[in-house]
Amino acid sequence: MSTATFSRRRFLQSAGFLLGLPAFESLVRGAAAPGVGLAPDGSPLRLAFVYAPNGAIMNRWTPLGQGRDFQLNDTMQPLAEFRSELQVVSGLEHQHGWAGADGGGDHARATATILTGARPKKTAGTDIRAGVSADQVAARHLEGRTRFSSLELSCDAVRQSGSCDSGYSCAYQFNLSWRSETQPVAPESNPRQVFERLFGKGAAENSEGAVERHKARERSLLDFVRQDALALEKQLGRNDQRKLDEYLTGVREIEKRIQLAERFGLPKAPAGPAPTGIPAGYKEHLRLMFDMLALAFQTDSTRVGTLLMAHDGSNRNFPEIGVTSGHHELSHHQEDAKKIEQLALIDRFYTEQFAYFLQRLREMREPNGASVLDNSMVVYCGGLSDANKHSHNNLPAIVAGRGGGALQVGQHLALSQPAPMTNLYLGLLQKMGLPVDRIGDSTEALSGV
Repeated sequence: MSTATFSRRRFLQSAGFLLGLPAFESLVRGAAAPGVGLAPDGSPLRLAFVYAPNGAIMNRWTPLGQGRDFQLNDTMQPLAEFRSELQVVSGLEHQHGWAGADGGGDHARATATILTGARPKKTAGTDIRAGVSADQVAARHLEGRTRFSSLELSCDAVRQSGSCDSGYSCAYQFNLSWRSETQPVAPESNPRQVFERLFGKGAAENSEGAVERHKARERSLLDFVRQDALALEKQLGRNDQRKLDEYLTGVREIEKRIQLAERFGLPKAPAGPAPTGIPAGYKEHLRLMFDMLALAFQTDSTRVGTLLMAHDGSNRNFPEIGVTSGHHELSHHQEDAKKIEQLALIDRFYTEQFAYFLQRLREMREPNGASVLDNSMVVYCGGLSDANKHSHNNLPAIVAGRGGGALQVGQHLALSQPAPMTNLYLGLLQKMGLPVDRIGDSTEALSGV
């Protein structure tokens, strides 16, 4: 297409269409060496992060006792049958979550710091900045080994702009994963879309001819956009050329995704009907998203995943457990006993859904008979402890799964001194054999995990 007939409007339409393409993860330069990211028996290791919002009633959460002589408290009773397959870690902190000179915005900072360990820039504009998240650090080292380097899921609407919390962009609150300091990875909230991304849209559309036609359309679109973009480049100023270069980098990433799709093909779809969309009930929505993540791990479509059960500051109510007031509203309980009881019910509701996910992973078997949970490291975490005080220390943290035998399960690891949350993540990535020496504000790999 000639420069004369190119328009900014048309280019942006093309960009929007590109963002709607199926997300086949990119091949990576400098992928990890053979054997890295594998259990001793050669099975793939999986890493997942599950986020729970608005803190917890910590005297109901924290286990009684330490080390291997501990008892799960009220909130974690739904996890009792997994006691020997998990560990609770107490004493972790996110220093960049605290207000400091930035003032209000603890909920935005809670979600933004939880996997990055970086202080988010306080802005409601497009100049957002945080850090690379732990899941994306892992994904970079494992890229090219599975169809998707990572899978990002949410039960919230996707928001990448606007002001959400005391002058912080909504991008901070609604995204767990950050590919770079300035680029959050938008999660998918529709289980039907996740299913189609993993397995295609149905037997007829998964025929070899249909898949090839789809790839041909993608290649045609990429050629069209590349030609238009290069024609436009000479007319742009320096700043716009930089933006165009970022855009073309995205185009090149999509080309790599197509290459990965061609390399791996589609796995066999599981038995049973595909999800029809976002269900009306929150519990069903959560469990469908957990199902999708479990299926992605079982089929080795990815080895890295995140699920934002709800963003911090969420004011969702829970009529299914008799809580009709909003979660965020209740979290500022000011020691009101009735509100604390309702919050404890919400905390337990979330651990029940986590237990459902662990059960799904436990039921899934590797070729050698081990469970997928045996070869997983699943982190359940929150960016606040006492939400009434907006506390970012002694954060809720559970690590479930045996990590292929690398994790010391069946314990309550109560730290004698506060440590950055990222120390835990650094330790997990190193146990996967990944050559990582720092994540965000980490100081050293957490020992004893």
